[in-house]
Amino acid sequence: MTCFFTSSAMIPDTLDLNPANGFIHRLHLAVPYPCRALYVCSDPDDWEKTDLYAESTAESMERAGFAFAEFEVLDSRNAEHAAALIQNAELIILCGGHVPTQNAFFQAIGLKELLAGFDGVIVGISAGSMNSAGTVYAHPELEGEAVDPDYERFLPGLGLTEVNILPHYNTIAGDTLDGLDLFDDIAIPDSVGRTFFVLPDGSYILSRDGRQTLYGEAYVICDGQMEQISGDGDEVPLDE
Repeated sequence: MTCFFTSSAMIPDTLDLNPANGFIHRLHLAVPYPCRALYVCSDPDDWEKTDLYAESTAESMERAGFAFAEFEVLDSRNAEHAAALIQNAELIILCGGHVPTQNAFFQAIGLKELLAGFDGVIVGISAGSMNSAGTVYAHPELEGEAVDPDYERFLPGLGLTEVNILPHYNTIAGDTLDGLDLFDDIAIPDSVGRTFFVLPDGSYILSRDGRQTLYGEAYVICDGQMEQISGDGDEVPLDE
């Protein structure tokens, strides 16, 4: 299995696949031509939005030189066929969205177990990358979540990586939620005893052959401290 854990696969404010840090090049090397793709939703019941994002993702990839023998969508409309859809796929795209909502769908269909033995390519996008961790850090993102004592910030994930990713640093740095700074008041305090990798759009982690490499600009939050560990164009092995 080869996994690309991205912040976003698109160039910011466009519908074009982002070539930064060799992403498109490395994805071409990993994905068959043409390939059978499966787009896994974030909200199983928001069919209209899922179809819209799936179509735009397919079109973006086609413009970047990829081709599809099939491009299926997995949500509540066909969840009972999840095992067959996954077995048929060569490329699985775990889309972005609300982390807990997507996580609940993954749990409901037993996605972790269904992916056991999958030997194709997985591309995680934002929430999809976050839910790929063994233990997911579900950073609060909707109004009320940051101050809700019952909101669960740590959830069981797919176990495709032990890396916790916080995406979209380029767009959310300095933002507040429920009167709290997303990093200074939420993520950094939550990092005590843990490590989070903060990625701007255009950076990603490639997991292949038992090794993980970070490509592009990134920051690490660990034990209440945050520091930059790489810049655009850099490659950082994460297993050394």
